[in-house]
Amino acid sequence: MIRNIMAFVAGIFLILGCAQVMEKRANVIKPPEVSPGASYVGSDTCLECHEDMADDNHNVHMKIASFEVVGGYQRGCESCHGPGSVHVDEDGDTDAIIRFGEDGLPAEQVAGVCTTCHVVDDQMNWPGSAHADHDVSCTVCHQVHNNVNKTLLAKGREMDLCAECHADVNSQMYMMSRHPVKDGKMDCSDCHNPHGSGSLDSGMLRTDERVNDLCLKCHTRYQGPFVYEHDPVVENCLYCHDPHGTVANNLLQQQEPFLCLQCHEAHFHAGRASNSLQPANVPRGDPYVAGRQVMPTEFGFQKSFLTKCTQCHQNVHGSDYTSQSISSGHGLTR
Repeated sequence: MIRNIMAFVAGIFLILGCAQVMEKRANVIKPPEVSPGASYVGSDTCLECHEDMADDNHNVHMKIASFEVVGGYQRGCESCHGPGSVHVDEDGDTDAIIRFGEDGLPAEQVAGVCTTCHVVDDQMNWPGSAHADHDVSCTVCHQVHNNVNKTLLAKGREMDLCAECHADVNSQMYMMSRHPVKDGKMDCSDCHNPHGSGSLDSGMLRTDERVNDLCLKCHTRYQGPFVYEHDPVVENCLYCHDPHGTVANNLLQQQEPFLCLQCHEAHFHAGRASNSLQPANVPRGDPYVAGRQVMPTEFGFQKSFLTKCTQCHQNVHGSDYTSQSISSGHGLTR
C-alpha cells in the first residue's frame, strides 16, 4: 500500500516536472518558413542591395566557417534570415525573408533563431529565464550589424543597457554604499547571467545553489569555517545586505543597531549605566538610596541606545569566540 502511494506521488511530481519543462520551452519557438521552397543564394547576392553591410568587418557571425554552422543552415546572412531566393526574385519583398526588429519576429521566435547556435554556456538556460518570460527579445539587448562591441551589446556600457529597464536598480548604483559598477570596476553580468541561470532565484544569479556561494567568490574572508556561526550569514547574505546599493554603510539594509534589532531584542545598551563607575555612596547593584531611585545620570556614564552593535560584536560574519566578539580586556579587533 505504502509502495503504491509513493509511486503515485512520484508520478505526480514527474508530470509536474514535464509540464514545467514544456512551459519553459514555450519561450523558444522555431520561426515559420516564410518562403516555402526558397533556396540559398549566398551573402554576396545579399550585399548587392545591402551595401551598408558589406563593410561590417566586426560582425563575428560573418567570420564563422561553413563547417561551424549548425543545423544544416547556410553560412552568412541566410543563416539568420533564411533562404533568400524568393526575396530576391520578388524585388526585395520583406515578407519573403525573416525579419527582426520592432516589425519583425516576436521575441520567442527571435530566440528560436538565436538558440539554433547559442545553446551552450551562458545561453543554455534562456528558456524559462526571467527575460524570456517577460518577452524580452534578443535584439533588444544585442545589435548584430555594424557593432564594434565584442558581445554585440546594443549600448557600449553594460550598465547603461540594463538601466533602460532596471531603473530602480540603476538608482541604487549612485547611493553612498554600492558595488563599483558605476565606476567601471565590475559589470552587472559579474553577478547576473542575463540569459538565465540554474539558480532558483528570480534574479538570474551566476550560481546554481546559494546566493552566498556567489558572494564568497570575492568576499572569501567571510567563508569560514567558524566555531560560532551567525545563522543569517550562513543562510543568505541578502538578509542583511543589498548588493545594488544602500544609504547605510557596508551595503547594509539598515543602519545599526536597527538592523540587528530585527532579530535581537534590545538589552543592556538601553538606558543602562556602567556599574564600574557607580558613586561610592551607592551600594553596588542597589538602584535605591534612602528610599529614592538613583537616576542613570548619577552613575557618571551611560551607554547610548544608539551604540553600534559592531562596536563590541565585530565579527558578525562568524567567529571562533562566542557572540562574534573577542573579549580580551584590551579592546576588540576584527
